[in-house]
Amino acid sequence: MSPSIAEIESGPTPAPPADRPGLPPTRRGWRDYALLLALACCWSSTYPLTKIGLGSIPPITFISARSLIAACFLIAILYARGLRIPSDAKAWKLFAQQQTINSTIPFLMITWAQQYVAAAPTVVLASTTPIFAFLITWGITRHEPATLLKLAGAVLGLAGTAVIIGLDALGGLGGNIFAEMVILLATVSFACATIFGLRLTEYDPMVVAAGSLLFGGLLLLPAALIVDHPWTLRPTTEALVATVAMGIFSSAFGLMLFYMCLSRLGTLTTNAQGYLRIPIGVGLSVVLLGETVPSNLALGLVLVMAGVAAMTIPGDSYRRWIGRFRGRL
Repeated sequence: MSPSIAEIESGPTPAPPADRPGLPPTRRGWRDYALLLALACCWSSTYPLTKIGLGSIPPITFISARSLIAACFLIAILYARGLRIPSDAKAWKLFAQQQTINSTIPFLMITWAQQYVAAAPTVVLASTTPIFAFLITWGITRHEPATLLKLAGAVLGLAGTAVIIGLDALGGLGGNIFAEMVILLATVSFACATIFGLRLTEYDPMVVAAGSLLFGGLLLLPAALIVDHPWTLRPTTEALVATVAMGIFSSAFGLMLFYMCLSRLGTLTTNAQGYLRIPIGVGLSVVLLGETVPSNLALGLVLVMAGVAAMTIPGDSYRRWIGRFRGRL
Protein backbone atom coordinates (compact mmCIF):
# COMPACT_ATOMS: atom_id res chain seq x y z
CA MET A 1 0.00 0.00 0.00
CA SER A 2 1.31 3.48 -0.89
CA PRO A 3 1.83 6.09 1.82
CA SER A 4 -1.16 8.26 2.79
CA ILE A 5 -1.02 12.04 2.95
CA ALA A 6 -0.78 11.84 6.73
CA GLU A 7 2.24 9.55 6.40
CA ILE A 8 3.83 11.88 3.85
CA GLU A 9 3.30 14.88 6.11
CA SER A 10 4.59 13.12 9.21
CA GLY A 11 7.95 12.47 7.56
CA PRO A 12 9.93 9.31 6.85
CA THR A 13 10.09 6.43 9.26
CA PRO A 14 13.24 4.48 10.05
CA ALA A 15 11.98 1.32 8.34
CA PRO A 16 14.25 -0.10 5.59
CA PRO A 17 13.43 1.02 2.06
CA ALA A 18 12.46 -2.50 1.05
CA ASP A 19 9.67 -2.42 3.64
CA ARG A 20 8.34 0.88 2.42
CA PRO A 21 6.61 0.38 -0.94
CA GLY A 22 5.97 3.55 -2.88
CA LEU A 23 9.16 5.26 -1.74
CA PRO A 24 12.25 5.36 -3.97
CA PRO A 25 15.04 2.83 -3.50
CA THR A 26 18.27 4.09 -1.99
CA ARG A 27 20.40 2.74 -4.86
CA ARG A 28 19.79 4.32 -8.25
CA GLY A 29 21.25 3.24 -11.56
CA TRP A 30 21.90 4.98 -14.85
CA ARG A 31 18.57 3.70 -16.20
CA ASP A 32 16.71 5.71 -13.55
CA TYR A 33 18.47 8.90 -14.59
CA ALA A 34 17.95 8.06 -18.27
CA LEU A 35 14.22 8.00 -17.52
CA LEU A 36 14.57 11.43 -15.92
CA LEU A 37 16.28 12.79 -19.05
CA ALA A 38 13.57 11.23 -21.24
CA LEU A 39 10.90 12.89 -19.09
CA ALA A 40 12.63 16.26 -19.46
CA CYS A 41 12.74 15.82 -23.25
CA CYS A 42 9.04 14.89 -23.43
CA TRP A 43 7.91 17.81 -21.32
CA SER A 44 10.31 20.30 -22.93
CA SER A 45 8.44 19.93 -26.20
CA THR A 46 5.13 20.89 -24.57
CA TYR A 47 5.46 24.66 -24.82
CA PRO A 48 6.71 25.05 -28.41
CA LEU A 49 4.07 22.55 -29.60
CA THR A 50 1.36 24.36 -27.63
CA LYS A 51 2.34 27.62 -29.31
CA ILE A 52 1.93 25.95 -32.71
CA GLY A 53 -1.39 24.32 -31.80
CA LEU A 54 -2.90 27.52 -30.41
CA GLY A 55 -2.49 29.11 -33.82
CA SER A 56 -5.84 27.66 -34.89
CA ILE A 57 -7.20 25.59 -31.96
CA PRO A 58 -8.68 27.24 -28.81
CA PRO A 59 -7.17 26.27 -25.41
CA ILE A 60 -9.99 24.10 -23.99
CA THR A 61 -10.41 22.07 -27.18
CA PHE A 62 -6.64 21.77 -27.54
CA ILE A 63 -6.16 20.32 -24.02
CA SER A 64 -9.17 18.01 -24.24
CA ALA A 65 -8.02 16.67 -27.61
CA ARG A 66 -4.42 16.05 -26.52
CA SER A 67 -5.61 14.32 -23.33
CA LEU A 68 -8.05 12.03 -25.15
CA ILE A 69 -5.48 11.20 -27.85
CA ALA A 70 -2.96 10.30 -25.15
CA ALA A 71 -5.51 8.25 -23.18
CA CYS A 72 -6.57 6.23 -26.26
CA PHE A 73 -2.93 5.60 -27.16
CA LEU A 74 -2.09 4.31 -23.67
CA ILE A 75 -5.27 2.25 -23.33
CA ALA A 76 -4.42 0.47 -26.61
CA ILE A 77 -0.95 -0.37 -25.23
CA LEU A 78 -2.47 -1.54 -21.92
CA TYR A 79 -4.82 -3.91 -23.73
CA ALA A 80 -1.89 -5.26 -25.74
CA ARG A 81 -0.08 -5.90 -22.43
CA GLY A 82 -3.14 -7.61 -20.97
CA LEU A 83 -3.74 -4.82 -18.42
CA ARG A 84 -6.90 -2.86 -17.69
CA ILE A 85 -7.68 0.45 -16.00
CA PRO A 86 -9.12 -0.15 -12.50
CA SER A 87 -12.86 0.35 -12.18
CA ASP A 88 -13.07 0.83 -8.40
CA ALA A 89 -14.06 4.18 -6.92
CA LYS A 90 -10.85 4.50 -4.89
CA ALA A 91 -8.62 4.38 -7.98
CA TRP A 92 -10.72 6.84 -9.96
CA LYS A 93 -10.88 9.23 -7.02
CA LEU A 94 -7.07 9.27 -6.93
CA PHE A 95 -6.86 9.60 -10.72
CA ALA A 96 -9.31 12.52 -10.65
CA GLN A 97 -7.54 14.36 -7.84
CA GLN A 98 -4.08 13.90 -9.32
CA GLN A 99 -5.13 14.80 -12.86
CA THR A 100 -6.85 17.95 -11.63
CA ILE A 101 -3.75 19.38 -9.93
CA ASN A 102 -1.15 17.86 -12.26
CA SER A 103 -2.75 18.45 -15.65
CA THR A 104 -6.24 19.86 -16.05
CA ILE A 105 -5.99 23.08 -14.03
CA PRO A 106 -2.31 23.93 -14.71
CA PHE A 107 -2.56 23.00 -18.41
CA LEU A 108 -5.60 25.26 -18.83
CA MET A 109 -3.76 28.10 -17.12
CA ILE A 110 -0.53 27.69 -19.09
CA THR A 111 -2.28 27.12 -22.42
CA TRP A 112 -4.32 30.29 -21.93
CA ALA A 113 -1.19 32.21 -20.90
CA GLN A 114 0.75 31.04 -23.95
CA GLN A 115 -1.55 33.11 -26.12
CA TYR A 116 0.35 36.12 -24.69
CA VAL A 117 3.74 34.72 -23.62
CA ALA A 118 6.39 33.29 -25.94
CA ALA A 119 7.41 29.65 -25.56
CA ALA A 120 10.96 30.28 -24.28
CA PRO A 121 10.00 32.31 -21.16
CA THR A 122 7.13 29.88 -20.57
CA VAL A 123 9.66 27.05 -20.40
CA VAL A 124 11.72 28.89 -17.79
CA LEU A 125 8.76 29.96 -15.65
CA ALA A 126 7.10 26.53 -15.78
CA SER A 127 10.39 24.88 -14.81
CA THR A 128 10.38 26.51 -11.37
CA THR A 129 8.38 23.56 -10.02
CA PRO A 130 11.29 22.34 -7.82
CA ILE A 131 11.45 25.73 -6.11
CA PHE A 132 7.78 25.71 -5.14
CA ALA A 133 7.95 22.02 -4.25
CA PHE A 134 10.74 22.85 -1.81
CA LEU A 135 8.80 25.77 -0.29
CA ILE A 136 5.68 23.60 0.15
CA THR A 137 7.77 20.79 1.64
CA TRP A 138 9.58 23.17 3.99
CA GLY A 139 6.49 25.10 5.06
CA ILE A 140 3.70 22.49 5.00
CA THR A 141 4.37 18.79 4.43
CA ARG A 142 7.96 18.54 5.78
CA HIS A 143 8.33 15.02 4.39
CA GLU A 144 11.92 15.77 3.33
CA PRO A 145 14.65 17.70 5.22
CA ALA A 146 15.02 21.41 4.45
CA THR A 147 18.71 22.40 4.40
CA LEU A 148 20.42 25.76 4.05
CA LEU A 149 21.65 24.71 0.60
CA LYS A 150 18.10 24.03 -0.54
CA LEU A 151 16.94 27.33 0.95
CA ALA A 152 19.70 29.14 -0.96
CA GLY A 153 18.57 27.37 -4.11
CA ALA A 154 14.98 28.50 -3.55
CA VAL A 155 16.15 32.10 -3.11
CA LEU A 156 18.19 31.94 -6.34
CA GLY A 157 15.28 30.43 -8.22
CA LEU A 158 12.83 33.04 -6.99
CA ALA A 159 15.34 35.74 -7.93
CA GLY A 160 15.46 34.30 -11.43
CA THR A 161 11.68 34.41 -11.83
CA ALA A 162 11.68 37.97 -10.47
CA VAL A 163 14.22 38.96 -13.15
CA ILE A 164 12.09 37.42 -15.90
CA ILE A 165 8.82 38.97 -14.74
CA GLY A 166 10.11 42.06 -12.94
CA LEU A 167 11.74 43.68 -15.96
CA ASP A 168 8.51 43.23 -17.91
CA ALA A 169 6.64 44.92 -15.08
CA LEU A 170 9.04 47.89 -15.18
CA GLY A 171 8.26 48.17 -18.87
CA GLY A 172 4.78 49.46 -18.05
CA LEU A 173 2.84 46.37 -16.98
CA GLY A 174 2.37 45.03 -20.46
CA GLY A 175 -0.31 42.55 -21.39
CA ASN A 176 1.90 39.56 -20.63
CA ILE A 177 2.74 40.26 -16.98
CA PHE A 178 -0.58 38.81 -15.78
CA ALA A 179 -0.14 35.81 -18.08
CA GLU A 180 3.33 35.19 -16.62
CA MET A 181 1.88 35.23 -13.11
CA VAL A 182 -0.73 32.68 -14.24
CA ILE A 183 2.08 30.39 -15.43
CA LEU A 184 3.71 30.62 -11.99
CA LEU A 185 0.42 29.74 -10.27
CA ALA A 186 0.14 26.71 -12.54
CA THR A 187 3.67 25.76 -11.51
CA VAL A 188 2.60 25.76 -7.85
CA SER A 189 -0.09 23.24 -8.83
CA PHE A 190 2.56 21.07 -10.52
CA ALA A 191 4.62 21.21 -7.32
CA CYS A 192 1.68 19.95 -5.25
CA ALA A 193 1.18 17.12 -7.75
CA THR A 194 4.77 15.89 -7.40
CA ILE A 195 4.33 15.68 -3.62
CA PHE A 196 0.92 14.06 -3.46
CA GLY A 197 1.56 11.82 -6.48
CA LEU A 198 3.24 9.38 -4.06
CA ARG A 199 -0.27 8.09 -3.30
CA LEU A 200 -0.37 6.48 -6.76
CA THR A 201 2.87 4.50 -6.68
CA GLU A 202 1.04 1.23 -6.00
CA TYR A 203 -0.37 1.30 -9.55
CA ASP A 204 1.41 0.62 -12.84
CA PRO A 205 2.64 4.02 -14.17
CA MET A 206 0.94 3.43 -17.54
CA VAL A 207 -2.36 2.65 -15.80
CA VAL A 208 -2.13 5.86 -13.77
CA ALA A 209 -1.29 7.93 -16.85
CA ALA A 210 -4.10 6.40 -18.94
CA GLY A 211 -6.74 6.75 -16.23
CA SER A 212 -5.73 10.31 -15.38
CA LEU A 213 -5.63 11.48 -18.98
CA LEU A 214 -8.97 9.83 -19.78
CA PHE A 215 -10.59 11.59 -16.84
CA GLY A 216 -9.07 14.95 -17.78
CA GLY A 217 -10.05 14.70 -21.44
CA LEU A 218 -13.64 13.71 -20.70
CA LEU A 219 -13.94 16.39 -18.02
CA LEU A 220 -13.05 19.15 -20.48
CA LEU A 221 -14.95 17.73 -23.46
CA PRO A 222 -18.38 19.25 -22.59
CA ALA A 223 -16.76 22.66 -21.99
CA ALA A 224 -14.96 22.41 -25.33
CA LEU A 225 -18.21 21.59 -27.12
CA ILE A 226 -20.12 24.44 -25.46
CA VAL A 227 -17.45 27.16 -25.53
CA ASP A 228 -15.35 26.44 -28.63
CA HIS A 229 -17.81 24.69 -31.00
CA PRO A 230 -14.96 22.56 -32.38
CA TRP A 231 -16.98 21.48 -35.42
CA THR A 232 -16.69 25.05 -36.71
CA LEU A 233 -12.91 25.21 -36.38
CA ARG A 234 -10.52 25.06 -39.32
CA PRO A 235 -7.24 23.88 -37.74
CA THR A 236 -4.09 23.98 -39.82
CA THR A 237 -2.07 20.87 -40.58
CA GLU A 238 0.69 22.13 -38.30
CA ALA A 239 -1.77 22.56 -35.42
CA LEU A 240 -3.18 19.04 -35.88
CA VAL A 241 0.32 17.52 -35.99
CA ALA A 242 1.26 19.49 -32.85
CA THR A 243 -1.87 18.23 -31.05
CA VAL A 244 -1.18 14.58 -31.90
CA ALA A 245 2.52 14.91 -31.07
CA MET A 246 1.70 16.47 -27.71
CA GLY A 247 -0.86 13.78 -26.98
CA ILE A 248 1.56 10.92 -27.63
CA PHE A 249 4.91 12.31 -26.50
CA SER A 250 4.25 15.10 -23.99
CA SER A 251 1.10 13.66 -22.39
CA ALA A 252 1.16 9.87 -22.83
CA PHE A 253 4.86 9.12 -22.55
CA GLY A 254 5.54 12.18 -20.39
CA LEU A 255 2.96 11.36 -17.72
CA MET A 256 3.93 7.68 -17.72
CA LEU A 257 7.61 8.58 -17.28
CA PHE A 258 6.66 11.06 -14.52
CA TYR A 259 5.07 8.34 -12.37
CA MET A 260 7.93 5.95 -13.11
CA CYS A 261 10.46 8.55 -11.95
CA LEU A 262 8.35 9.40 -8.91
CA SER A 263 8.35 5.77 -7.77
CA ARG A 264 12.05 5.20 -8.55
CA LEU A 265 13.64 8.54 -7.65
CA GLY A 266 11.23 10.27 -5.28
CA THR A 267 9.81 13.79 -5.25
CA LEU A 268 12.98 15.86 -5.04
CA THR A 269 15.00 14.12 -7.74
CA THR A 270 11.99 13.85 -10.07
CA ASN A 271 11.66 17.61 -9.79
CA ALA A 272 15.24 17.90 -11.03
CA GLN A 273 13.96 17.43 -14.57
CA GLY A 274 12.83 21.04 -14.20
CA TYR A 275 16.31 22.39 -14.83
CA LEU A 276 16.95 19.81 -17.53
CA ARG A 277 13.84 21.11 -19.30
CA ILE A 278 15.08 24.68 -19.43
CA PRO A 279 17.93 24.44 -21.98
CA ILE A 280 16.07 21.79 -24.00
CA GLY A 281 12.82 23.75 -24.08
CA VAL A 282 14.45 27.09 -24.85
CA GLY A 283 16.49 25.43 -27.60
CA LEU A 284 13.34 23.91 -29.15
CA SER A 285 11.62 27.31 -28.98
CA VAL A 286 14.50 28.88 -30.90
CA VAL A 287 14.67 26.08 -33.49
CA LEU A 288 10.93 25.44 -34.02
CA LEU A 289 9.55 28.95 -33.56
CA GLY A 290 12.53 31.17 -34.35
CA GLU A 291 12.28 32.91 -30.97
CA THR A 292 15.14 34.97 -29.57
CA VAL A 293 16.46 34.90 -26.02
CA PRO A 294 16.38 38.42 -24.49
CA SER A 295 18.93 39.42 -21.88
CA ASN A 296 16.53 39.29 -18.93
CA LEU A 297 15.42 35.78 -19.94
CA ALA A 298 19.04 34.61 -20.24
CA LEU A 299 19.91 36.00 -16.79
CA GLY A 300 16.75 34.57 -15.25
CA LEU A 301 17.48 31.21 -16.88
CA VAL A 302 20.94 31.08 -15.28
CA LEU A 303 19.58 31.99 -11.84
CA VAL A 304 16.72 29.47 -12.01
CA MET A 305 19.02 26.66 -13.16
CA ALA A 306 21.52 27.48 -10.39
CA GLY A 307 18.75 27.52 -7.81
CA VAL A 308 17.19 24.25 -8.87
CA ALA A 309 20.60 22.58 -9.07
CA ALA A 310 21.39 23.71 -5.52
CA MET A 311 18.17 22.12 -4.30
CA THR A 312 18.43 18.84 -6.17
CA ILE A 313 22.11 17.87 -6.31
CA PRO A 314 22.94 15.96 -3.08
CA GLY A 315 25.05 17.81 -0.52
CA ASP A 316 27.55 14.93 -0.50
CA SER A 317 28.31 15.65 -4.14
CA TYR A 318 29.12 19.27 -3.36
CA ARG A 319 31.44 18.21 -0.54
CA ARG A 320 33.24 15.75 -2.82
CA TRP A 321 33.69 18.41 -5.51
CA ILE A 322 34.99 20.92 -2.99
CA GLY A 323 37.39 18.30 -1.57
CA ARG A 324 38.72 17.47 -5.04
CA PHE A 325 39.13 21.16 -5.85
CA ARG A 326 41.08 21.79 -2.65
CA GLY A 327 43.21 18.72 -3.30
CA ARG A 328 44.34 20.17 -6.62
CA LEU A 329 45.41 23.48 -5.10
